[in-house]
Amino acid sequence: MKGSTLALAAQLVTSASAFTLVQRENPKVVKFDINRRNVNPLEHDRLRRRDTVQVTLDNLETLYFMNASLGTPEQNFRLHIDTGSSDLWVNAANSRLCSNIGQPCSVAGTYNANDSSSYNYVNSVFNISYVDGSGASGDYATDTFKLSNPDLTVEDLQFGIGYTSSSPEGILGIGYRVNEVQVNRAGLDPYSNLPQKLVDDKTINTNAYSLWLNDLDASTGSILFGGVDTDKFNGTLSTLPIIAESDTYAEFIIALTAMGEDGDKGSIFENESVAVLLDSGSSLMYLPDNVATALYSKYNAEYDSSQGAAICDCDLANQDGSIDFTFSSDGPTISVPLNELVLVMGYQRGEPICILGIGPSGDSISVLGDTFLRSAYVVYDLENNQIGLAQTVFNATASNVKEIESGSDGIPSATSVPNAISSLSVQGGGGRIGGPSVTGSIGGSNPESSGFGSPAATPMPWHAAGAALAGAGLMMGFNGF
Repeated sequence: MKGSTLALAAQLVTSASAFTLVQRENPKVVKFDINRRNVNPLEHDRLRRRDTVQVTLDNLETLYFMNASLGTPEQNFRLHIDTGSSDLWVNAANSRLCSNIGQPCSVAGTYNANDSSSYNYVNSVFNISYVDGSGASGDYATDTFKLSNPDLTVEDLQFGIGYTSSSPEGILGIGYRVNEVQVNRAGLDPYSNLPQKLVDDKTINTNAYSLWLNDLDASTGSILFGGVDTDKFNGTLSTLPIIAESDTYAEFIIALTAMGEDGDKGSIFENESVAVLLDSGSSLMYLPDNVATALYSKYNAEYDSSQGAAICDCDLANQDGSIDFTFSSDGPTISVPLNELVLVMGYQRGEPICILGIGPSGDSISVLGDTFLRSAYVVYDLENNQIGLAQTVFNATASNVKEIESGSDGIPSATSVPNAISSLSVQGGGGRIGGPSVTGSIGGSNPESSGFGSPAATPMPWHAAGAALAGAGLMMGFNGF
């Protein structure tokens, strides 16, 4: 996704090693509770897409955010957690957007450099932009970053200030440093973003964190920097190598090798290698067009190109069943229940309007956003370039936190996937694995299916600053439809 980023090749490919969990009475970890906010996922994802999608539906869906402060005295913010970008940035109080009538930035918070005695200017190269014209630009600065729960202070954390912006949300990007704006737009050296700064300050042992979003009905989840909570997932964590892009680890891309339904592994497709991006900044998941189309037909969902969404019957949420994602032939399978995929978007004449939380990926890389991530416990290990995956435990009340140690000794109660796919044709600017050929109907033909045609090739959410996605797709074979 970032051609200029990849040319810098700031992080070279190395063989993936494991990370070690250590249990201590007072573990060296930082746990952030994250909350959900009602937003329109279509509107949110539109701001991350390569073109504009007209949105007219009301919203009842979610973003994940945490509360923090910057400055001395503290200026409070609500920051959207985004594994698909790498910069923390907030809006300036005097920006044109935030100065508008109605104060659109008041909930997320604004920053005033003149009000902070600990503010320090860095440069004026901050410019995170999206091809549809959305984004923010302004200065980089450092200031004191604080959390009240837990009680944590990070001195001199670098962040962007949006003096010009088209989004009222503050963003906490926690991806690879090679994707920072000052690297991929200005050609400067990377700086220590929040995960790396926690390592530098010896607050945690290694640049790794785990994400637990909880289920669709839950109001809170958590992100645990430097640790894993073994009571938040079933079984063992399976570790998978992150796929490098042009010899650079830039994004959280892994190989999806099979999809099935209702526990029938590989019934949708198997023995394939589809590059997928794990991105908490996308509300929906975006699958190869042929897969999305077949799922729409199976579940009687009608894709509406004007909305960029597939309208479905809300009663689908009351049906048993799941869509199952397998990663490498001997790797983990994450089952996403149907009731996690049906999102209420609003009401018309007192009746709910629902969408299926799956979009077509078009010519872009497939993305597993929040409609997938809620069903998975995910460990993002940036030091060893690997992902840990396990089936989540929804609404877990117990907690057993263990530290992640730097090194290659493995994870207690975790396993590395044997013969895991470690490389794919992931071009600079994103993966290009097209949709497999559909040769039937998922789960057999549905006599009531309207057989909706293939959705238009709607471009995927665009996940960070830089150049547009580019590249041609490859066709794969499907079986079992």
